[in-house]
Amino acid sequence: MARPNNQESLQRCLTLADLIEGLGGIRPSNLELPVSLVIDSRKAEPGTVFLAFRGENVDGHAFVSDAFTRGAVAAVVDAAAFAADVSILDLTQDPQPGVAVDPPVIIRVPDVLQSLQRAAAFWRQQFDVRVIGITGSVGKTTTKEVTTRVLQQRYRVLHSTGSYNNEIGLPLTLLQLTSEHELVVLEMGMYVQGDIRSLAKIARPQIGILTNVEPVHAERAGTLENIALGKRELVEALPPAPEGLAILNYDDPRVRAMAEVAQARVFTYGLDPQADLWADEVESLGLEGMRARLHYGQESWDVFAPLLGRHSVHTLLRAAAVGLTSGLSWQEIIVGLQTPGAQLRLVSVRGPRQSLVLDDTYNSSPPSALAALNLLADLGASRLGAPGLGGRGIAVLGDMLELGKYEEDGHLTVGCHTAAVAAQLVTVGPRGALIARGARSCGMSSEQVHEVANNEEALACLLALLEPNDVILVKGSRAMHMEEIVQALVRAAGEQ
Repeated sequence: MARPNNQESLQRCLTLADLIEGLGGIRPSNLELPVSLVIDSRKAEPGTVFLAFRGENVDGHAFVSDAFTRGAVAAVVDAAAFAADVSILDLTQDPQPGVAVDPPVIIRVPDVLQSLQRAAAFWRQQFDVRVIGITGSVGKTTTKEVTTRVLQQRYRVLHSTGSYNNEIGLPLTLLQLTSEHELVVLEMGMYVQGDIRSLAKIARPQIGILTNVEPVHAERAGTLENIALGKRELVEALPPAPEGLAILNYDDPRVRAMAEVAQARVFTYGLDPQADLWADEVESLGLEGMRARLHYGQESWDVFAPLLGRHSVHTLLRAAAVGLTSGLSWQEIIVGLQTPGAQLRLVSVRGPRQSLVLDDTYNSSPPSALAALNLLADLGASRLGAPGLGGRGIAVLGDMLELGKYEEDGHLTVGCHTAAVAAQLVTVGPRGALIARGARSCGMSSEQVHEVANNEEALACLLALLEPNDVILVKGSRAMHMEEIVQALVRAAGEQ
């Protein structure tokens, strides 16, 4: 892949005039000042534009004045009544082209979200860049980060931060595009069918990466088949070969089947030797990372990555696949894979009595919980307290939400697997009781399984159970706020 020639528009970045043109189709005769966008008025400063979104609990219009006080040059609103001490540009009234307004300015649009998406689509069209979209039930964010580190070995890359993967976050990322960028890496999330199709219309990706199809957000999407159809929208949105490229997980039958609807070129990865890029000799190195041997054509390479758990081999394969299909050498790919900092979700901290706490509280689903439990086993903390990194393995597992009809089976499966890898289990919440039932049905005794109602009770139970050098996995859905348990354990360690 050749570097695009960006000399024609040196350092072009979003200006207030560009934003207004994208929002409403008219370009003011002035306002050629660079801007960035914020959705929290507390982050407003000179050179920012505040977007007044209406949320379920908070209406951003109530904070427009605060944004201007902090230095914002403009605010995008969809309400009519505001103080008259700033200029007002009403894009709902078909203003004349070339209209001039002076900042600070209120920009009125019919709908803030729809107008933001329109502006992002407009701005993306101004640049000849390659856009990579990543979707799937699990692993999107880490894949995005590792893929970015690989591509940065040769290209200047814009990528979405955190989990900016929805109808607001993706447009905000695209509006950060400048003429310096050569590639864009975007995470694309979904709740229901149509979500990814809408994001793809804005971003116009040429490369799509599919991680897997699992019962995550199944309460909204309905069935695994519906989830697969929703994820497949990324493949359907890609341009035909040779411009379009679909990178598919060969090990997931639902993802592999998406090749049938692809007009783009298909490149597969997985643990099966029939995949275009495949891996074997996968080994977890505990908290140091993992390694595997990658095979592509007649070539094979031993690769280390600072990613936790054997399941991370698929993340490694996805990033390597993007590198290979983007023209990078193996040397560049390996250096990118070895760059630290991409393990975003699970982190380790020290707890009381020299324990090790695995903080995986960002979210939870059956596949991610099973992977975290496997890491607990990889660290040498077994249900028998076998020698290794730590002493016993203790799993603290909370409710997994939005699983729909897969809720009971998902929790029971996680519980059964816990019985194979942990010495003690503490479950939190009403659905956590299903995990406890699954663990007992697979061999855990009543003395090993502890059911509690909330985080405070879980902490008390843990402190009573804890022995020196135990390894504690804490994991639950975001709404369970199980980071409270981790924070309390860290505090307890500091008080010793």
